[in-house]
Amino acid sequence: MSSAALSNLRVLDLTRVRAGPTCCRILADFGADVIKVEAPAGVDPNAKMSGERHGYDMLNLHRNKRSLTLNLKKPEGRALFLRLVRGADVVVENFRPDVKERLGIAYDDLKAENPRVILASISGFGQSGPYRMRAGFDQIAQGMGGLMGVTGLPGQGPVRAGIAVADSTAGIYAACGILVALAERERSGEGQWLHTSLLESMIAMMDFQAARYLIDGEVPGQAGNDHPYSTPMGVVETADGHINIAVGGESQWAPFCRAIERPELAEDERFATQADRFANRPVLTALLKDIFVAKRSEDWLAILEGHGVPCGPINGIDAVFADPQVRHLGVARPLTHRARGPIEVVATPITMSRTPSSIRTPSPDPGEHTDQILGEAGLSTGEIGDLRAKGAI
Repeated sequence: MSSAALSNLRVLDLTRVRAGPTCCRILADFGADVIKVEAPAGVDPNAKMSGERHGYDMLNLHRNKRSLTLNLKKPEGRALFLRLVRGADVVVENFRPDVKERLGIAYDDLKAENPRVILASISGFGQSGPYRMRAGFDQIAQGMGGLMGVTGLPGQGPVRAGIAVADSTAGIYAACGILVALAERERSGEGQWLHTSLLESMIAMMDFQAARYLIDGEVPGQAGNDHPYSTPMGVVETADGHINIAVGGESQWAPFCRAIERPELAEDERFATQADRFANRPVLTALLKDIFVAKRSEDWLAILEGHGVPCGPINGIDAVFADPQVRHLGVARPLTHRARGPIEVVATPITMSRTPSSIRTPSPDPGEHTDQILGEAGLSTGEIGDLRAKGAI
């Protein structure tokens, strides 16, 4: 069943790779008619940057969308795009800042066709400034935004996160901005241009680490698996692996000491407060190491949970999707793809009481819906054929 939340919206999706497609996927999952506008075969030399069409990444990123092929470098293609803008609510693009200007599809061009349209732009480093023309990639943003400087073991050297944090976050922030612009449009009747970047989004995700520097002047370094200021909180080795523990405050310290059968540690002046435990972290870590290697992970998790101490396993991705809570939440959703058959994709992690997200259709093939979309825009079969003959679609 299709979600009704955004079913009144039409989105023209000019994006590729990850940040932009993530933004548009959120809108599509809540029912928006997202039209993936892409170049005809052979026009874009960077088409493979987004991965194989029937590969796992494309199948997860582009579900619920329709596909239209359109050559924006052709005058007929640009004219057709602007015609589509007249009936659109949102346009999303993640070109380098000068590209939309060169193609004649910058915000002022779109606004002239449709004053209510909202343009969302995602770039590597922003729409202005000394780095505006640089190509943006997730790992570069992770490094420049500070994440790689606080990730990894002390002295190890910079370490990237295992997921595309900057890309995905920029897409989420862009979707948030679009929803704000749509809400404001209800009052003003006007669209607007919003933009974010991988660099800005990455710095925003640094959150308390960034505030630590801005407010207190401290430059955080690598802390490995230890929490920056709370302890014991992090990874401990067990007899058969590792688990996470999180003793986040004074109310959890005494139960934790009882759980590990060392109640006297709760009265030890070296560990009396969180500040004391942090100051004596090396001593406490050494004590806990000898204790936790005596039992298996499964046993420790049961013991700690029994005492109300936050803890959890450290899962490989296969164990993640086998977890009973993950199964209960329905994070993996079934879908049937014409080439790959039955597959599962990752659900949008928002639960709505009346208008939930839905996963309805698989990632489209390039141009799969071109004739359908142009027919809806009022073009005749002959006009569509003429555009195809001219290489505009």
